[in-house]
Amino acid sequence: MAMVSLSNSFLTFNSPNQLRISRRRYSATMASSTTGVRVAEGEGNLPKLVLTSPQNSEAEIYLFGGCITSWKVAGGKDLLFVRPDAVFNKIKPISGGIPHCFPQFGPGEIQQHGFGRNMDWSVVDSENADDSAAVTLVLKDGPYSRAMWDFGFQALYKVIIGADCLSTELKITNTDNKAFSFSTALHTYFRASVTGASVRGLKGCKTLNKDPDPKNPIEGKEDRDAVTFPGFVDCVYLDAPNELQFDNGLGDKIFIKNTNWSDAVLWNPHIQMEACYRDFVCVENAKLGDVKLEPGQSWTATQLLSVT
Repeated sequence: MAMVSLSNSFLTFNSPNQLRISRRRYSATMASSTTGVRVAEGEGNLPKLVLTSPQNSEAEIYLFGGCITSWKVAGGKDLLFVRPDAVFNKIKPISGGIPHCFPQFGPGEIQQHGFGRNMDWSVVDSENADDSAAVTLVLKDGPYSRAMWDFGFQALYKVIIGADCLSTELKITNTDNKAFSFSTALHTYFRASVTGASVRGLKGCKTLNKDPDPKNPIEGKEDRDAVTFPGFVDCVYLDAPNELQFDNGLGDKIFIKNTNWSDAVLWNPHIQMEACYRDFVCVENAKLGDVKLEPGQSWTATQLLSVT
């Protein structure tokens, strides 16, 4: 069950009909203001949350996958990108926005990028401040996750929308009686003109270049001030700095700051995804080395996206 704390009242929704009732109740409490967090019906009739700051910036989050699919500053275009082949049927993860990779990044012992993007998250809290709106989601282990990764865990994901920024905080806690290890990433799709896009701040980083063979990455060192996307790009940057600058080629410069995301990944599929590769670039904050948590221990990482 998903429990939502909005405007000092609790809303629950277990079915599409119940969701529609909840939307009406919430709308009534917010009739005088568009600021805050509201429940809406998204693509495929999936529930989503719409966060609106007092300055009219907006973000959308689907409970399926805990996936942020939209980020707009006031009067501006969407800075995130959802692929045209994305499906909203709960069979496949949502392809675009900011999906979770947890508890595994890439291929490995369990399914690609883990299960965090394939499960329903629940709302546990919301906040409304003078300059922002925020919501906190939670994901816990269940039969689906236990079938492939037999550990008890809790993932808390706080999302805050401000005037010109979008911030997230991910906190993973071991709720089991045995230790576990994981890797994770925020697989962020930015809207871009791929021929004009560039990323600064990675010069000097050790690289693992997955072009041409993803299974045998080539070790190297980044020597460019600005990394561009002239063709297929799939590259890991180890021990990346905690601030990058992304020029989306559309007139926006986005600063990507983080704490505790130790690595970065750049990806564009080029002609492998002919329909849309020209329109996005992935710049991902990641933690690729195994994080080991003993029972009761937690790991927390934050990301701050701001646009100029």
